[in-house]
Amino acid sequence: MKRITVFCASSPGFKEVYMQAARSVGHTLASRGTGLVYGGAKVGLMGAVADGALEAGGEVIGVIPDFLRSKEIAHTGLTELIIVESMHARKTKMNDLCDGVIALPGGFGTLEELFEILTWGQLGLHQKPIGLLNTAGFYDHLIGLLDHMTTEGLLKAANRDMLLVSENVEELLSLMSAYVPPVTGKWISRDEV
Repeated sequence: MKRITVFCASSPGFKEVYMQAARSVGHTLASRGTGLVYGGAKVGLMGAVADGALEAGGEVIGVIPDFLRSKEIAHTGLTELIIVESMHARKTKMNDLCDGVIALPGGFGTLEELFEILTWGQLGLHQKPIGLLNTAGFYDHLIGLLDHMTTEGLLKAANRDMLLVSENVEELLSLMSAYVPPVTGKWISRDEV
């Protein structure tokens, strides 16, 4: 994978482990020669993942909507900072620039980005691997909800399996490298559940 998009919070969270993990993800990507694409901010987990990659000599491309440049405080030390018009344009550009996606801990924005990219994959609009770094069990409840959706017949198991999960970035990257996208379509009958 030449570049990976990372979705994560513009806040640091209350546990230092989130910032440490974000910095480690950036460092790991750079040490593998994998470029980082992210939301362009210099604060919170966003800033940590970018700084980790930059400190290790990696390529870092930020994509930020113009209206968030001052709120999220755009990072000025990046390889490239791309200014776009909207949140949708941001996701589209980040998707265009990457070969895979990793979500770190975050809030509504991170979840919205993650689920849109998963939906695009489910609909066959891309075949990129999508990883969830479950730092300190942050996403345990979300993983449980996805499993419940599958058990209840509202999410096909093949689509549930599109989201690769690990607490370790190296293991997650290995899972992503071995990813094979589902060949089944989204729409299913009751008999196929």
